[in-house]
Amino acid sequence: QVQLVESGGGLVQAGGSLRLPCAASGGTFSRYLMGWFPQAPGKERDFVAEISRNGGNVYYADSARGRFTISRDNAKNTVNIQMNSPKPEDSAHYYCAATVGGMWPAKKSGEYNYWGQGTQVTVSS
Repeated sequence: QVQLVESGGGLVQAGGSLRLPCAASGGTFSRYLMGWFPQAPGKERDFVAEISRNGGNVYYADSARGRFTISRDNAKNTVNIQMNSPKPEDSAHYYCAATVGGMWPAKKSGEYNYWGQGTQVTVSS
């Protein structure tokens, strides 16, 4: 069973950049398809990006495509999301998630088995 810990959240100005790392432990990291899900107050957990088990394929929500970049390092058991040119509407609690049995693309939160505690991102205008 994998444990996930996100970090890197904070306050960022619109148009700036922010990188969120997620560290995994307790499992064979390369077995897991990884995703990032932001959740704003009062809203459902949304999908923003995912990366395949070997890192060769990525998939983005329309809102993130061209601004966010997801990457992983299976040797270091980490997955990252680089947020460039964030907007105030990107403000949310960002969760890292893992699924061992998910089918590509796995865009629904229910397809993921393991979640971190999340990290808060606030984008100021």
